[in-house]
Amino acid sequence: MEDVTAVPASLAGPFSGRCGRHSIDDGVSTTPRQFSFTTRAHVAVDDATGERIGLDDVDTRVGWLLDLIAGAGAELVSRLWRPATFDVLAAGRDRQDRRLPAQGHVAAARLGWDPTYPDGVYVPSRVTRVVTAQVLATLRTLTYRDTAIAALSTRFDPATGRLTAPTEPGDSVPSGFARGVRRQLAARARSSGGAPAGRLRITDLQGPPQIAAMARLSAADRQLAQITVTGDQLVLTVKLPTCPIPVGRAQWRRVRLTAAVPAHLCGRPVIDWHLPILVLDRRGLLWRCAATEVVPAADLMAGTVAVGVDWSPSTLGAAAITTDSPEGLVSDYRGFTYDDRGLGIKLARLQAEGQLLHRKAARLTRLAATAPPEVRAELEAKIAVLDAHRTAVGAKRGKINRELAFHFARQVTDYAAAAQAQLIAVEDLTTLETRGHGRVNNNRAAQSARRQAVAALAHTAAGAGITVVSVPARGSSALCPGCDEPLARPGGYHDAWCARCRVGGNRDHIAGVNLAKRALLGRNKATRRRGQMPAVRVAEHAPVRPSRDRKGPTPRRPRHRRVRRSLPTATRRVGVTPKQYAPASQASVWDTVQPAPTHGDAGSRDTRLSPTPATQVADSMRFTQTLD
Repeated sequence: MEDVTAVPASLAGPFSGRCGRHSIDDGVSTTPRQFSFTTRAHVAVDDATGERIGLDDVDTRVGWLLDLIAGAGAELVSRLWRPATFDVLAAGRDRQDRRLPAQGHVAAARLGWDPTYPDGVYVPSRVTRVVTAQVLATLRTLTYRDTAIAALSTRFDPATGRLTAPTEPGDSVPSGFARGVRRQLAARARSSGGAPAGRLRITDLQGPPQIAAMARLSAADRQLAQITVTGDQLVLTVKLPTCPIPVGRAQWRRVRLTAAVPAHLCGRPVIDWHLPILVLDRRGLLWRCAATEVVPAADLMAGTVAVGVDWSPSTLGAAAITTDSPEGLVSDYRGFTYDDRGLGIKLARLQAEGQLLHRKAARLTRLAATAPPEVRAELEAKIAVLDAHRTAVGAKRGKINRELAFHFARQVTDYAAAAQAQLIAVEDLTTLETRGHGRVNNNRAAQSARRQAVAALAHTAAGAGITVVSVPARGSSALCPGCDEPLARPGGYHDAWCARCRVGGNRDHIAGVNLAKRALLGRNKATRRRGQMPAVRVAEHAPVRPSRDRKGPTPRRPRHRRVRRSLPTATRRVGVTPKQYAPASQASVWDTVQPAPTHGDAGSRDTRLSPTPATQVADSMRFTQTLD
């Protein structure tokens, strides 16, 4: 377990004004945690003269800085793109057999990996730190992939296109990652005529990656950038070039940028503000900031109530509660199903639209390769339009994924807080693969916001003092929580029933009980890694007894508009042709724009009355025949 200590008030630092600090009650153990947010500057001032600078001019000068960083980073990556680089990073040792430091720019300076700039261009040494920090972060991420490719390439058979079973425990990698590498190895085998390749490296299968145009200011010091908080304003002072190709110190000047603290951060116990990452998007300069705040420290070992969250194919997730009582594990087997408000349908539609645009652009690209010059120009124009549309679709999907993830996290956290739970168990996404539901549904589940939802849930639950634990996913919805035997499906895929324990219900709720049980049983054996949530690796079993006590909270639901179900009681006139009765549509959360029409009102001027019974019509016909 990590050492959880209370943060003293002296670390708080000055933070006054309308967004004043709200401290946590005395006697409550707290722990610091970092979070991120974005903001934009609304005022720019030259730090030396105090003159106002237009935000468009600031965007231009930041663009010059990002061009220098991206160009130098691309040159350094292409120069280091060789197996010896990954051997050094995998070993973690320098030439004197010393351990490489965690800071990227310090490790690059010790190894002598310095970027080069065009002749006559002057770049401060702190900007070089930013370049080397970004390059080392990228190469360290790819080191794991290089090691996996080297292990998988020796097990690849070019004749069959398959991977043999690993011989050593360290050679096993996640199945999804192995499938991607196998496709790369198969493509290389086809291009080389199917000859055995032997041991390959990442440099043999792919080219050097692109370096993102961003400035990670946290790698620098006060000579390049510094940030302060004044009231509810963030003030960033950063040194920017005054021309695209600066040739001396005089062409680098400090600019003071002022941005507002986001409203949702007002009142939170922030103890430190970190230097942001500067990027340019279609709206201009964007700050990707980070801050450190204190939150209640959660005790994993003392947890007695857990909420299990199951990732459902029909909705984003469902939850259920399990309690560790003196009599054993108990649960009421009642669950909570998340309502995504139609965002999942919109995500699926945007995904299908993006895939269609990708297929169209790929086909036009193949046609343009062999087309005449005048036709090729027209096709390239169409490809540019399709790429722009696909980028817009991706931006929409990103916004919806974020909204969906934090809405889900807030509802599950409120559900767990109402149940007085100390743990939230989620399925391990590295072992969760969707199969057997068809190509479209499998791809839809793979493109969902589950990973963002886990990050949002861990962030939101930490603010309430609740720990999110990762547990194994296998068999959670197929086994009974009481006897650990396979469940029956009497009502179809979404139904589950155990005849031995006499328990059942929605399969997602049953899975939530299993996941919460695994978190409670394995909380003493949970493993912790830096930057990751606690994880339970082994699924243990203990019977979960059904309880009749209603201890679970009732989740809040959006109120539906009332719809009248009664029919008009007026009697229809005899002799008028009866018209078909059309009932009102089902009430929905989206019925908030226009009022629904009354029962039977189909837009006609005729007054809709209740239909006449068939017996009365038959009696009147007999009476008419008797008179004749």
